[in-house]
Amino acid sequence: MAQRILVVDDEQSIRTIVEYALKDAGFDVITVGRGDDAVQVVEREAIDLVVLDVMLPGMDGLEVCQKIRAERNVPIIMLSARGEELDKVLGLELGADDYVTKPFSPRELVSRVKANLRRGRVESDQEDSLQIGELVIDPAARSVRRGGEELTLTLSEFEILHKLAKSPRRVFTRQELMDHLWKGNFYGDLRSVDVHVRHLRQKVEHDPSNPTLIRTVRGVGYAFGAEDGSTP
Repeated sequence: MAQRILVVDDEQSIRTIVEYALKDAGFDVITVGRGDDAVQVVEREAIDLVVLDVMLPGMDGLEVCQKIRAERNVPIIMLSARGEELDKVLGLELGADDYVTKPFSPRELVSRVKANLRRGRVESDQEDSLQIGELVIDPAARSVRRGGEELTLTLSEFEILHKLAKSPRRVFTRQELMDHLWKGNFYGDLRSVDVHVRHLRQKVEHDPSNPTLIRTVRGVGYAFGAEDGSTP
């Protein structure tokens, strides 16, 4: 069965171009022009990925992203004609997995859709769960629990946490983390990894302002646990 993509954009011409490109690539496509319609589609349909414009009439794309993320862990690619850093940061903070600035090549967008869907597949079903203190990371289920409570992580957040936790003490650069996320096909700003880590800390750390699990190595990147490898 073809994977189903929801395209949300108020411009009919953009919806038509994107729909044609995605259908040509073998995807099933649903298009809508309003944010509230997008939320309703995600609630009632089995959607594998959402392509979501920031500027929408009524409920804007950032609010739609937040509402979708509160209910589903479906990958979300944000679109923006403005290319403003504020849009990008807000989108990532609200749970978007990727960001594409208009104008874009339909071929590039299809490539990004495929990359996000690949990341959503379970590729680590042979790996055992990791338990670090009260934190349990299950690669097969792509789930994380802390103190028995399941945490809701985006795909990017899970991949970063799992990568770091598998190699305590090792310092990963931002480039290494992005190469891991995108298998070398990352087109954006490396600073987006900082946004993902900040959001991740809000979910896994007891005190995000004083992190004890995900350590910043200034000028380099991030590591899991203290320098001696200990974790709380």
